[in-house]
Amino acid sequence: MRKFALAFAAATLTVPVMPSVALANHDGYYHGKTWRGSDGRLRCRKKNGTVGLIVGGAAGALAGRAIDTRGERATGTILGAAAGALVGREIDRNSSKRRCR
Repeated sequence: MRKFALAFAAATLTVPVMPSVALANHDGYYHGKTWRGSDGRLRCRKKNGTVGLIVGGAAGALAGRAIDTRGERATGTILGAAAGALVGREIDRNSSKRRCR
């Protein structure tokens, strides 16, 4: 019974690894990083910059708080977070300028 259970577990682990025929066709639907549009052109999945926005906002808030040393420091924190979020988003969106394959 133990050998049967091990063989069954090994078989169930290999099934998701096998390539599917449905992923190989380009019928206008999304099947991974690239797909073919209705006009026949190859389309690529691009990053939307969400991770860069969050990381940049946090880093900018810390930098703005450290730079603004007078008073409440809320203004420096808010301005630093806004500037860091915008810069981080642009860096994240433009970091993958490679052609899709």
